[in-house]
Amino acid sequence: MSKKIINVAVAATLSLTAFAASAEDMFRGAWYAVPGISYMNTDSDLDADDGAGGFISIGKELSPSWDLQGRLGYNRADEDTGISGASGKYKQTTLGLDALYMFSRDKFRPFLLAGLGAARNNVDYNGIVLTDKNKTSWLAGLGLGAQYLFTDNFGLQADLRHQWSKAEAKNAAGTVDADGAIGNTLFNLGGIFRFGAPVPVVAAAAPEPTPVVPAPATAPVPEPVKCTPQMDTITVGAEKLFDFDKADLKDEGKAALDEAAAKIKASPEIKVVIVTGHTDRIGSDAYNQKLSERRAHQVTGYLAAQGVDPSIIETVGKGESEPVVQCTGNKVTKKLISCLQPNRRVEIRAEGKRETGCN
Repeated sequence: MSKKIINVAVAATLSLTAFAASAEDMFRGAWYAVPGISYMNTDSDLDADDGAGGFISIGKELSPSWDLQGRLGYNRADEDTGISGASGKYKQTTLGLDALYMFSRDKFRPFLLAGLGAARNNVDYNGIVLTDKNKTSWLAGLGLGAQYLFTDNFGLQADLRHQWSKAEAKNAAGTVDADGAIGNTLFNLGGIFRFGAPVPVVAAAAPEPTPVVPAPATAPVPEPVKCTPQMDTITVGAEKLFDFDKADLKDEGKAALDEAAAKIKASPEIKVVIVTGHTDRIGSDAYNQKLSERRAHQVTGYLAAQGVDPSIIETVGKGESEPVVQCTGNKVTKKLISCLQPNRRVEIRAEGKRETGCN
């Protein structure tokens, strides 16, 4: 591969990394289009210079880890046979399907890709006698790249890939011998235009209950004394327990859970401990539900390790369904992420036989 294409790939990767910043998960199951340009380092058997071209991809976010992109590409390069009087172009048209494994769903999203499809190679040189200038064949590719989202609707995608296909171009003098498998290396850079992503919905505030006015009584009747089971709830912010978009407990969070475990073990009247995980509304319902469950199970496991009887612990994940604050706006910004912080939490609710209001 030429030094030029390596330098371009490294420069683009560093540029994207410099912009990378922590953000709330942005997986929404969106569709997106990626139009862009390509730089091609051609196989030496083609006796052609490096070339350029363009492409258009249509992508779909399938899951928090996988994307699928359909891609149409075209590249061409000048011949470089070294034969006096020779001229012409090498042209390659490709149509394929790429699977992308995404390492992150934050703004900066590195990925690995593998693709299959079809390629048409046209070795259109003049001044030399070539046989079988055109060949349509299978196409296979491997590569790596990254996406960076500036907003929820726009970003950039860069990748470096090697593509294999077959050509049939050979002359009697042996100056061109591209009769078989060839491999071209491409650096691609394009804009991401996301569409069809579900828009986060701000939950409506619950209506105020209508007050009930009791009917007048002829004489005041003392209400019976009721015995009420005592229930304690400990709420711990997710940012204290976990790193951003993770489910592994931090040391700071373990200290808070040590205190909760000590209180539970010191209260033998406690018979049930309910651990409930919650998230904010940014991201898909399915992803938030799984994240809340993973975090709740981490807390449950830690409490059990500290001596809390696991048979009395119940684990629940409620995703984004029970917010404690409401925030306006749908665009993912630092202000919105900060406003929604109280909704990212884990609640530990202890219920026991200790009763209040009894003689």
